[in-house]
Amino acid sequence: MLNSYELIGFLSRDLSHTILGDTAEDNPELYQATLAGISKLRGIRPQYIKRQRPDARHQFLLESLSRPALEETTSQLISGWLIKHQADLLKSFLEALKVEHDDGVVDDLPESIADDVLSAAVDQLLANHEREIVILYLHAFHAMNGAGWPNLESALENDERLQFV
Repeated sequence: MLNSYELIGFLSRDLSHTILGDTAEDNPELYQATLAGISKLRGIRPQYIKRQRPDARHQFLLESLSRPALEETTSQLISGWLIKHQADLLKSFLEALKVEHDDGVVDDLPESIADDVLSAAVDQLLANHEREIVILYLHAFHAMNGAGWPNLESALENDERLQFV
């Protein structure tokens, strides 16, 4: 399964720049934490990164976020963006699974989900949301929530609709 630092590398340029741009605009605390994590790992001051043109800055951030040492920072960025900007997707998936949640955030996941229920939920997501975002969400959900559902892992590995192009 893909870690967050691997996921960020598979995203299209448009989506990855959207994630960074949305986060900078709507979640400045998370954006600053991302900058701080990268600047610490790279041994440079955050001000140096901030002074770059937005496009160049985002490219530098993405290259940095795709490093294993920044797994936690990348994971926080992805999950923060999904929760803030893809709440409808999160809620519709959890509701299709009949999992209780608070605006797309779950405290306790069931140990398993029936194959037919999961399949219907994935079909629904793909029919109603942008494919690349669905793929990102399902990979992130599997990696970050520790659900360990074998059927979700199998779908992510074998369902061509859930593969990055």
